[in-house]
Amino acid sequence: MVRADARENRERILAAAREAFAENDDASMNQIAQRAGVGPGTLYRNFPSREALILDIYRDELALLTGAVSGLLETLTPVEALRRWTTDLVTAMRRKHALGAALSPDVHRSMAEQSYGPVIAAIDTLFEAGKRDGSIRADAVPGDFLQLTGALWRAAPDRTQPLLALVLDGLAGRSGDVSR
Repeated sequence: MVRADARENRERILAAAREAFAENDDASMNQIAQRAGVGPGTLYRNFPSREALILDIYRDELALLTGAVSGLLETLTPVEALRRWTTDLVTAMRRKHALGAALSPDVHRSMAEQSYGPVIAAIDTLFEAGKRDGSIRADAVPGDFLQLTGALWRAAPDRTQPLLALVLDGLAGRSGDVSR
């Protein structure tokens, strides 16, 4: 069992690192420790390296992203849920790319391996809801959709929504146009 103060320190470090990396993806471990209000020893006890810290941030973001699907489907149509979720995915992919510039190829591979299954499962859940109501075509495949999102995060941010609209038009089921 992790002590409450140790858990709180860890959460403060993660929150401080997210903020620091959002401002400057080259933020140092010492800057993150200062921002979190902990000493370097506490930081390195929780995260022995910058890569370990970035991996934990990524894991948390992945869990939040994939965990959001059911809530989106409770309040939005399947296509709108897919649009919102994909927009969040693209934002996360851009952040991952910015954070990961200094990471080793092995860490990049690990991040991809950790995320593929949960992301495909989330897309599948969204697709299945859309297939049930006819808004997403029956032959839509989550892996194909994920490949297309790679083009979205590489595009200029102002092009994300127009390109996503084209992708969603291609997913339109028997109920018609889904991009609007």
